[in-house]
Amino acid sequence: MSIGNSPAEDRPSIGRALQQARIHAGLTIEEVSTTTRVRAPLVQSIEEDDFTRCGGDVYARGHVRALARAVGLDPTALVAQYDAEHGGRPEPTVAAPLFEAERIRSEPRRPNWTAAMVAAIVAVVGFVGFTLFTGNGGGEPSPAAHDTPPPRADHSPSKPADPKPEPSDSAIAGVPADKVTVKLTAEKGQSWISAQDHNGRLIHEGVLRQGDSRTFTDSKRIDLVLGNAGAVQLFVNGKEVKQVGANGQVQRLSYTKGDPEVG
Repeated sequence: MSIGNSPAEDRPSIGRALQQARIHAGLTIEEVSTTTRVRAPLVQSIEEDDFTRCGGDVYARGHVRALARAVGLDPTALVAQYDAEHGGRPEPTVAAPLFEAERIRSEPRRPNWTAAMVAAIVAVVGFVGFTLFTGNGGGEPSPAAHDTPPPRADHSPSKPADPKPEPSDSAIAGVPADKVTVKLTAEKGQSWISAQDHNGRLIHEGVLRQGDSRTFTDSKRIDLVLGNAGAVQLFVNGKEVKQVGANGQVQRLSYTKGDPEVG
């Protein structure tokens, strides 16, 4: 859903745009609240364009951005609309210690060129003296220079390195037989998803954007909620499940180790 290209008089309010996108994604206020950590009453107030309970413009902008992401809207456009309707973006506060640090910074030390030149001259004189003493000054060269044979070149063909195994084309290949493994891919659009293990513990919850994938494994059972089932490609225990659902349809599914034969 796009809200940034329509004229201002035709553009829905921030709360109305968030509400329409949530309903279109098949999400409840409680599900959005769980995903964004924004309390459900506050989500409902924002959908009614009541921002007085947010605690100020900074918090209101953050809530609008989080809710927009959860329902699949462009957060930048909604925050810009909020700024335009509420007096502009808040001015940043400049930290005072920055100026204190600039005022007390010491002057940089100048390099001591005289000491550097003296050190260079001493190094050159020492190198020349060492060369004259060890070169043609009467001393015979060390026999070690003739006794040590040069290293033999190894012309034997090198053994080729073992080729690295190519990665599998599917993250589901070779799934363990003693577990249930589920892979979700947002193939035809984004979808809100939720996954729980056999104890009812929440494994994952959030929006699965188009092109992204998630894989879940449990020893007994995995329970799924798909907010836009028609957009999701589903593999269970390495086998694709056809006809998961229609576009915009909310599906609640459960799979065990024996599925998809029984699922």
